Amino acid sequence: MDVSIIENAPPTIHRGERDLPFIDLGESGRLQLLQVDLAQGVWVLRNQFDPDTTVQTHKHTGHVYAFTRSGSWHYLESPEAANTAGSYLYEPAGSTHTLHVPATNDSVTDVSFVIHGANLNLDAAGQVESVIDAPAILEFYRAVCADQHGIVDPPVVVIAPTPDGLA
Repeated sequence: MDVSIIENAPPTIHRGERDLPFIDLGESGRLQLLQVDLAQGVWVLRNQFDPDTTVQTHKHTGHVYAFTRSGSWHYLESPEAANTAGSYLYEPAGSTHTLHVPATNDSVTDVSFVIHGANLNLDAAGQVESVIDAPAILEFYRAVCADQHGIVDPPVVVIAPTPDGLA
């Protein structure tokens, strides 16, 4: 084995649970931004939803992976497919849905998402009301961290494009 391959390997990047604050989103719960890849348009976050929370209907431009740590949730469009602790969900690009946490939950629902592309938040008529993508969520998270926690530059793992256009 070529030892230079190991010696030149990039280091891993670790963040402990308490390294990045949760920001309070009001009725939508709390959010912790873990990583953004600005070159690839990927963002990784952790949400904590209170019982009886409904997130605005949205459409994904890319695919999404969801890992449920605790609690339960489902999409209003498919209530029979409940996500519970230990569940994994794959959402294909183009999927449109409304995330709902039942009022019957007795504690927080904790879900991690890996999102490729943007969330197109839709109004009642199905028209795009707002867009959230990797750059937008990073800017938002930093601003709210500064406001709520006094942390101007939280240690989110940020993968930025290099001058040659590569990450």
